[in-house]
Amino acid sequence: MGRFAGRVAFITGGSRGIGKAIAELFAEEEAKVAIIDLNEEALYATANELKEKGYAVYAKVADVTDASQVEQVVKEIVDTFGAVDILVNNAGVIRDNLLFKMTDADWETVMDVHLKGSFYCARAVQKYMVERKYGRIINISSTSALGNRGQANYATAKAGLQGFTKTLAIELGKYGITTNAVAPGFIETDMTKATAERIGISFEQLIQASVAQIPVGRTGKPSDVAHAVAFFADEKSSFINGQVLYVAGGPKN
Repeated sequence: MGRFAGRVAFITGGSRGIGKAIAELFAEEEAKVAIIDLNEEALYATANELKEKGYAVYAKVADVTDASQVEQVVKEIVDTFGAVDILVNNAGVIRDNLLFKMTDADWETVMDVHLKGSFYCARAVQKYMVERKYGRIINISSTSALGNRGQANYATAKAGLQGFTKTLAIELGKYGITTNAVAPGFIETDMTKATAERIGISFEQLIQASVAQIPVGRTGKPSDVAHAVAFFADEKSSFINGQVLYVAGGPKN
């Protein structure tokens, strides 16, 4: 029997990259999986892939920055699967630029998706988790939370998620709900490809430059992050709460 048999996992931004890898791992471990995204084509492609393998999947195009949409999605997940046991706040965007070039929209978009989106999703699921006296909330932060050139908005949002994580851990722990964060380093995704394009080098060049600074001598894959998320989501991790796990191939300060 899979680790998450009988559990329901809700992953935001679940159509590609890290989100897709998380959804796949939970499905393989027998969880019922709910994914939302704004990329309709990628969302339903991923949902169909999972369904073809016989997995139970709920998928819907939805915007995490819209509270009413989030509330409706969570209600539909509970109506469909009977519960929501695990929330992974993964939806994210980048609008990288140096501070003097960064626009109001660059700042607000990143804040809204990462912080407002995570707030809306956590607030929506917690009432169902509190009723059942069980829950796992995992927020996807980043090593950028420690500061990264050209990412004043993203770094601030990801650092904010760590404070959000620790506060939810304090508030919700007595209800059997743990809240933790996973902070990936360099992971090969469409987002890091966009970073290479922004700084004017090829993706291969970015990978080579990154590997030179990673102690384990390789870049990360979405599956590396998925396994860390699954660790926090496990029933056996009930005494781990309010922690940030850096998945970066080496130590981070």
